[in-house]
Amino acid sequence: MTTNLEQLGQAIKRAQYRNHRAMDAALRDAGVTLVQWDALRAIDRMPGASGHALAVATFQSDQAFGTLANRMVDRGLIERNAGHGRRIGHTLTAAGRAALSEGQRISADVLGNIFAPLDEPDRAALARVLDTLAGDNSPSR
Repeated sequence: MTTNLEQLGQAIKRAQYRNHRAMDAALRDAGVTLVQWDALRAIDRMPGASGHALAVATFQSDQAFGTLANRMVDRGLIERNAGHGRRIGHTLTAAGRAALSEGQRISADVLGNIFAPLDEPDRAALARVLDTLAGDNSPSR
């Protein structure tokens, strides 16, 4: 029997949609959206990074990330600083670090619930398969 690839693609999209909705709803308790929390995570991983690098890391256009960053600066979650040349670097503020930390706590609970139906070998297998599909040679774990 051949796997229906259209249905498989839809199953991936449904799982991602479920994850996105659950995370976005839960992160409201930390006072951020999923998109903002994702930006906080990227800035934490890459302090001083340019808007372009952060846009790539968060799957956004440069313009969308710029708009998001402006809102986050206004909320006191991040700061922008002069970088090399015309580049503007991004760093977390104390409020941004607090939101990131609270988001990490919330994320652990949400993801624990989402992946609860899978035992550890199934989770590891899923991570390997998704890494293969994404063309990523580094393990997700």
